[in-house]
Amino acid sequence: MIELVLAIITIALVVISLTLNIIILIKNSQKQHVNTNQDESIKEITGLISKDLDDKLSKLRIELNTSLSNFQSSLSTMTKNEFTGQNTQQKQNFDSMIQSITSNLKTFNDTLLNNTTTSENKLENIRTTVEKSIQSLQQDNSKKLDEMRQVVDEKLQKTLDDKLAQSFDVVTKSLQKVYESIGEMQTLASSVGDLKKVLSNVKTRGILGETQLGNILEQILSSEQYDTNVVTKKGSKDPVEFAIKMPGKDNSFIYLPIDAKFPMDTYQTVLDAYETSNSDNVKSAITALNTKIKKFAKDIHDKYIDVPNTTDFGIMFLPIEGLYAEVVKSGVTETLQRDYKIVVAGPTTMAALLNSLQMGFKTLAIQQRSQEVWKILGAVKTEFDNFEEVLTKTQERINQASDQLEKLVGTRTRKIQKRLDDVTKLTQEEATKLLDE
Repeated sequence: MIELVLAIITIALVVISLTLNIIILIKNSQKQHVNTNQDESIKEITGLISKDLDDKLSKLRIELNTSLSNFQSSLSTMTKNEFTGQNTQQKQNFDSMIQSITSNLKTFNDTLLNNTTTSENKLENIRTTVEKSIQSLQQDNSKKLDEMRQVVDEKLQKTLDDKLAQSFDVVTKSLQKVYESIGEMQTLASSVGDLKKVLSNVKTRGILGETQLGNILEQILSSEQYDTNVVTKKGSKDPVEFAIKMPGKDNSFIYLPIDAKFPMDTYQTVLDAYETSNSDNVKSAITALNTKIKKFAKDIHDKYIDVPNTTDFGIMFLPIEGLYAEVVKSGVTETLQRDYKIVVAGPTTMAALLNSLQMGFKTLAIQQRSQEVWKILGAVKTEFDNFEEVLTKTQERINQASDQLEKLVGTRTRKIQKRLDDVTKLTQEEATKLLDE
């Protein structure tokens, strides 16, 4: 009997334990976080529950069989008389207990089945909800990604358009500048061609040198100090381009002839020879240049110098500094001065020479008019003496007037003030009102 009671208690505890485990498993499965592998989790939970139930039922059957075996063994040991008397009652009790246990197991099984079904339904609902949430989240993410992609595409397209527009503007401006530069180069090439034509013509080269010399003379001297295209030699019909009027005796003047020469062809030959670095060619070109310069000097001397109507020397103007430097470097200038009385000048030296002449003209003018200056200073001195006398008389009259004014302000004022002391002084308002009336 005791073993039977213990068996019943054990069965009840096992049932309670199974019930608690099932409830805990169901709650845990409901609280578990849902992820993308939810179906597998549900299957695992269902499998675990089924396996646990099978294990518990198997153990329960084993324990019941053991208890029944023990109970039967204990009954067999009892005396036959006792067993016979109590057999009917025990059998009834045992049948009732077995029936109760069977009913409880059936109820437990039904409850477990219902709970399992409920859990599966809840899990299915959870899975459906999660799938809907995930699907909605995916749709939202897809929509947001599309919006972000659209915004990025718009910004990228705008940035690309701006960059392309800027690049096209830069390229357009650069091309415009290139076109302008090409136009300027074409204009420059045309100008160079025109200049080359001018320099290749002997007559136009002469006009160019004459124009440059005229500009220098115009900037430094006045128009009264030189003449243009004037015949300086008696009996000659060759006029010199420019002639400076040099002061002479008795307010007269004599001419200093200046002629511009521009042997461009010969000078270009010298430059070409320098580029070849051939000493023989350079020497030959310099010799040809010196020969032409000597010929120019002889022409100036023979055509324009006529002492005493002119100075005993003339000036040859070379309009290019490089040409002038080449002539000076060759040493031919000493020969020109010694044999032909000709001074060679370039643009810079010509300006310096004219400035020196201008200073000489001013000094000579001062010397010629020094007597007039002395007369003017004498007249100023006489007038200053008269002015001093007038100032002295004026000062005396001013002193007399000052004495009279001091006497009037001092003595007369005190007398009037003394007489007025006895008169009652009015207020400012009364005095103003009385005087206004």
